[in-house]
Amino acid sequence: VRMASLSKLGMAVELEPEPEGGDEISAVDDTLPGSRAKNMGEVDDVSSEDGTVYKFWLTAEADGAKIKEYRTTILKDAAKKANFPGFRKGQVPPYAQPQITGFAVQEGLVKTVESAVSAYGLKALPGSDGEVTVNEEVKDICQGYKVGDSIPFTAYFNAVFDPELAAAAEEAVESEEVTADSE
Repeated sequence: VRMASLSKLGMAVELEPEPEGGDEISAVDDTLPGSRAKNMGEVDDVSSEDGTVYKFWLTAEADGAKIKEYRTTILKDAAKKANFPGFRKGQVPPYAQPQITGFAVQEGLVKTVESAVSAYGLKALPGSDGEVTVNEEVKDICQGYKVGDSIPFTAYFNAVFDPELAAAAEEAVESEEVTADSE
C-alpha cells in the first residue's frame, strides 16, 4: 500500500510503505489522532535499565500550525543574529528562507515522534540509542512544503515500554475487572 502526501503546491512526497510483520500497539491517550505504531521486535545491540529495548515503526502527521510556530521562532532568532553581507543587520535574505523552513520541518517531525512516544506508553532512550529515523527525505518534504500544511510521515525509533505507564494500565484493567465482577 503506497500513500502520497500532496501539499497545496501539488508536490508529492511518497510515504514509505508499512513494513511487514510487527505487532500494532494501542495508544494510551488521544494526543496523536490518526497515528499508528508497530512494535517491530527487540533491538539486540541496545540495552536500557528501564527494560527491553524495542524498535518501533510510526506513521503520523506533524501539525502544520506547530511547524509554522517553530518557523516563526527560528526566523526571529535568525533575524536577531543576522549579519549577511549586502543586507541590513537583522534582515534574513530570501536565500536563507528554505533552510529556516527545513529546520522548522525537522523540529516538527521530531516533536511529533516525541509526542508519539508518550502517546503509546513508551519511554525514549537517551543519546544515540533513542535516535529517530524519518523514512522520507526531509529535503524532499521541504521542496513542496507550504507553511502551515501538516506533514504525514513514517519513522523508526527505539524505545522501551514505560514501566510506570504499564503498571498504571494494568491497575486500570484490574479495577475495571473488579467493577465488572461486582455488578
